[in-house]
Amino acid sequence: MSDTVASAPAKSKVSSPLLTIVIASLTLFSMFFGAGNLIFPPMVGVSSGTNFWPAIIGFLIAGVLLPVAAIVAVAISGYSVRDLAARGGVFFGVIFSVMAYLSIGAFYALPRTGAVAMETAVTPLVGWEGTAANGIFNLIFFGIALALSWKKSSVIDVLGRFLTPALVILLIALICLAIFNYERLPGAPTEDYSSTPMVTGLFEGYNTMDAIAGLAFGIVIIGSLRAKGFGSGGTLVRSTVLTGIIAGVLLAGIYLGLGYMAQTVPNGQSYESGAALLADSANLTMGTLGQTIFSLIVILACLTTAVGLISATSAFFNTLVPKLSYHVWAIIFTVLSIAIAFRGLDAVMAVAVPFIVFLYPPAITLIVLTLVQPLVRKVVGFYWTYRLALWTSVIWSALTTIAAQGWGTNILEPVLNLSPGQDLDLGWITPTFIVILIGVVIDIATKNARREAA
Repeated sequence: MSDTVASAPAKSKVSSPLLTIVIASLTLFSMFFGAGNLIFPPMVGVSSGTNFWPAIIGFLIAGVLLPVAAIVAVAISGYSVRDLAARGGVFFGVIFSVMAYLSIGAFYALPRTGAVAMETAVTPLVGWEGTAANGIFNLIFFGIALALSWKKSSVIDVLGRFLTPALVILLIALICLAIFNYERLPGAPTEDYSSTPMVTGLFEGYNTMDAIAGLAFGIVIIGSLRAKGFGSGGTLVRSTVLTGIIAGVLLAGIYLGLGYMAQTVPNGQSYESGAALLADSANLTMGTLGQTIFSLIVILACLTTAVGLISATSAFFNTLVPKLSYHVWAIIFTVLSIAIAFRGLDAVMAVAVPFIVFLYPPAITLIVLTLVQPLVRKVVGFYWTYRLALWTSVIWSALTTIAAQGWGTNILEPVLNLSPGQDLDLGWITPTFIVILIGVVIDIATKNARREAA
């Protein structure tokens, strides 16, 4: 673990390990659960119609299973995403981790929290809009987030003890009132959900970016648990894994509730966004009070995620460039987020898709190999398996992203389309799997060669 996270807080005796893990789980849930997580499940619900279950299962695979797996992978491998990514080589470890933190930090997910809070919570409730209102709100919003994340050792207490319980209570109230007041009447699935509901739901889950966020949030949870006296080694790993599982179960329950609730809203498929659908659902069930509750849910969801992102990204870049303190990095990322969020949600979202398309294949490859390695350690130690597989997924993902931007499409697409599932953006799986098998053979052969030489 990095000195930045490990040494700052003094270790304390664990007075109640189970309570600490529960609080840490609520913290992790709140860090994952941003406005996107609030908006995507309802749209999966209304768009999938009668194909609700395969669609929501696909969403849960990408939106819950992968993030929890990422937390487990970080716990097994070390104490940061850089430790994990270094298995692909030093260069890969630095570049991938920097891109991951920037994508969930100041260049996308962090400014999105402020932009979404403004456009889906504040403007509908009080009518404030325009450049001046947007700027003032984001200054206040990110100022509060910076203050809450200023003492990194207290993040787990701020989120787990106070903000998250309020968020969860409001979410459960909204879901229950909608479900009990309206009958569930799923319609016919839309075109995408009619032909490939699980795959379509899977990609909606991708859009949360939580698998990549899980790699980054691991350092915050591990650092907080160590500060609470969990030490290191097996105890810390088991506690981190349990924290991830509890947070994942809570996420899955909320996602199911939001998706199910959306199917109770009259004419649900007429809505273009989950935000509008949820806002109207709150209005229908509780009037102005409902709209107020919905706005509080959005603001809390965005704020808790912003606190987690500032803390995680600042801790990481402090380990990368120790000459700049955690607090300096926190200020830098807060200012950058204000500047980007100031331009509005559309400007923030414009950079999202290329990042998601590019980062997910190597991230998933890294997570899967890290989880498999302990199971086969006695037979083979992954060395070339990591390097070959990760670079294959990176190259394939980069080419797919380039082609999607319209650059060299005529040359790239015929080659990329040779791989099964490329039309679903899953073409990277086959070449990566083939290279994994090659890497395993090389690792076994080189291991035997070393034994013979010895």
